[in-house]
Amino acid sequence: MQLAMADINAAFTGAVPELYTRYIGPIFFEPYAAELVVRLKGMSFGRLLETACGTGIVTRALAAALPETVAITATDLNDPMLDFAKMQPGAERVQWQQADAQDLPFPGQTFDVVCQFGVMFFPDKEKAYREALRVLKPGGRFVFDVWDRVETIDLALMVHKTLTTMFPDDPPRFIERTAMGYYDVAKIRADLARAGFMESTADTRRLPCHITSARHGALGMIQGSPVGAEVTARDPSGLDKAVDAVTQAITERFGPGPIEATMQAHIVTAMRPAR
Repeated sequence: MQLAMADINAAFTGAVPELYTRYIGPIFFEPYAAELVVRLKGMSFGRLLETACGTGIVTRALAAALPETVAITATDLNDPMLDFAKMQPGAERVQWQQADAQDLPFPGQTFDVVCQFGVMFFPDKEKAYREALRVLKPGGRFVFDVWDRVETIDLALMVHKTLTTMFPDDPPRFIERTAMGYYDVAKIRADLARAGFMESTADTRRLPCHITSARHGALGMIQGSPVGAEVTARDPSGLDKAVDAVTQAITERFGPGPIEATMQAHIVTAMRPAR
């Protein structure tokens, strides 16, 4: 049983955006948001478009780092995630808009484009890349990141193994097949090339991730992501059991907390020629 894209989108509702931001954001996304900011902080003017912005973790980092002369537009397909993002401090200067990254409602040759851990969710990645290229200004950059394989991300691997043990006949596959399923740099660059990007680079970055407690990590990764929907689809009363099992697995490996683990992702930059 694998979540379809519509199911994944529906899973980011209710309490998920808040749990996602509170627990998963500091662990996984904020460290890589800083990496994306480094690559874009040279912007002194112009327009920056973010696709699949989620609850705005990298959006707020960019808003804090870039001058007011850079206009930031942040988009996501999921309205509950956008609604949560709009309410967060630091979001005031951002223009928020619901939009599908595969069919962007913007004129061509207008923006630089950024996307944090979103492209793996696009059903048609080449179409999304073509849209990014279409709206990219001459000489502009499309900067995005994707997770490396699940084995390179300590905490995600522990969740994956724990849930596989809990549900051996039908293990949840969201982490392995979707969130960490688009890791092959050669394929990513080939997909970009087929979409029209003739120049791209990939920088693989291994970073520490910190969590205050094993339970906070388990809560975020189970209840703050579509993994929770996978668990309840197999056992309607299974959320607490899954959180407890993952908490125990993390504690056995790292202790109860605070915890430092490691994670790895690819940061990809694709360029549009200046002319």
